[in-house]
Amino acid sequence: MEPNKTSKVLKWSLIVGMVIVINLFFNYALSLVYKQPDFAKFCPNTAQVIEVNTKDSCVAKGGQWNENNNYAPQKFESIGYCDLQFTCRQDYDSAQKTYDRNVFVTLVILGALCVAGGNFFSGNMVIGQSLSLAGVLSFIVASMRYWTSANDAIKVAILAIALIILIWVALKKFRDN
Repeated sequence: MEPNKTSKVLKWSLIVGMVIVINLFFNYALSLVYKQPDFAKFCPNTAQVIEVNTKDSCVAKGGQWNENNNYAPQKFESIGYCDLQFTCRQDYDSAQKTYDRNVFVTLVILGALCVAGGNFFSGNMVIGQSLSLAGVLSFIVASMRYWTSANDAIKVAILAIALIILIWVALKKFRDN
């Protein structure tokens, strides 16, 4: 290989490596500092099997009664069934959505700091590009983690902010003279 091609390969290898490691660092450091909700703490798995045959006893135990609309007495099917984990699962889902939102905000802030920091390293192209790309990847990871929990208005806001940041970076980095 020519020396110029070798340095380009090395440069891009360093950039890709730094982008990946920066994002792994963000996510693992965040998981150490801010613990994800544990389903078992919200809905403990009890070894005892509780049979609940009526709507009132199901609701009294925090469950949700589900009617069996295909009930036919001659088939010996039950009238319905009880989902005993309904309430605790809703509490867990609520805690998980809050966690996802907070992780999203944290990763977006870290990504924005990386993108902004990338502009300050104009003297070292590898570090500048690595930080900028790491910031963009952080936006992508944050959005993917939070996407299912976000409502449509938040999704549009996420995309608008990402687009504005990318246009800003393009204008700062690639200004035609």
